[in-house]
Amino acid sequence: MKCQIRQLAGLLVAGLLAVPVQAQLNVFACEPEWAALAQELAGEHATIFTATHASQDPHYVQARPSLIAKLRSADLAVCTGAELEIGWMPMLQRRGRNPAVLPGQAGYFEAAQQVELLEKPAKLDRAEGDVHGAGNPHFLMDPRRILRVASALSSRLQQLDPGNKSAYESLLQEFTTRWQSAIRRWQSSAEGLRGKRVVVHHREWIYLLDWLGMQRVGSLEPKPGIPPNLAHLATLKEQQADMIILSPRNDTKPSAWLQKQTGTPIVVLPHTVGAVPNSDDLFGLFDEVIRRLSESAKT
Repeated sequence: MKCQIRQLAGLLVAGLLAVPVQAQLNVFACEPEWAALAQELAGEHATIFTATHASQDPHYVQARPSLIAKLRSADLAVCTGAELEIGWMPMLQRRGRNPAVLPGQAGYFEAAQQVELLEKPAKLDRAEGDVHGAGNPHFLMDPRRILRVASALSSRLQQLDPGNKSAYESLLQEFTTRWQSAIRRWQSSAEGLRGKRVVVHHREWIYLLDWLGMQRVGSLEPKPGIPPNLAHLATLKEQQADMIILSPRNDTKPSAWLQKQTGTPIVVLPHTVGAVPNSDDLFGLFDEVIRRLSESAKT
């Protein structure tokens, strides 16, 4: 009898060991916002690595060996696209030798391809500064576009990991419900911002202003990516702006000069997840953006 019990136990253990363990997807996120979105949509079914952090300019990233190694083992690379990572991602892809995450493959996802971009240049001219041929890539700051990216990214996760399709569908539905509710809340809180006149440092805020109905009346940078000079700043004195918007990684000297000359308040907004305290996920990012803008509008 004891022998039979031992044999039965052995068969049960062998059967359990024979059940395949579903491996997590390895996701390589080019920027913190896509790591945050992938976490919302994949949950426990993915291990997510973020290639950059909030204080880095995603235009300029060193193709370090550690990044190459991470991309080499990735099942999915999620990037902004629209040439934002053109200075480093192609090099990582060449050196990583992972055909699954090359352009055109299911393992390579560009968020910019899922949305309509603003500011598409009629022609490319590098004399005009840091211009992107596909359009302005900073669409993160429009939560309506984030919803479109989320739907497409969830579909890609389901394609790569069909065994967990129902889980991904459930996570997308949960995220969509929460996100749509948050958009309504943000828009209600920001109603008083409509029509406000704004000077921005870099044109990364164009989508935010478009969403909230605010008006850009000037940029501290005379051309995208070109540092301002005193002559250019002097032209902004007459714009009668309600606020000056910049991100934590921008040089504060130009905005400080303009504030001193005009008294226009400066608002430092988080440009990505983790850029300021209380912006550790996508919901916190927009909570903080709306809170800071609204507080500035009251002064």
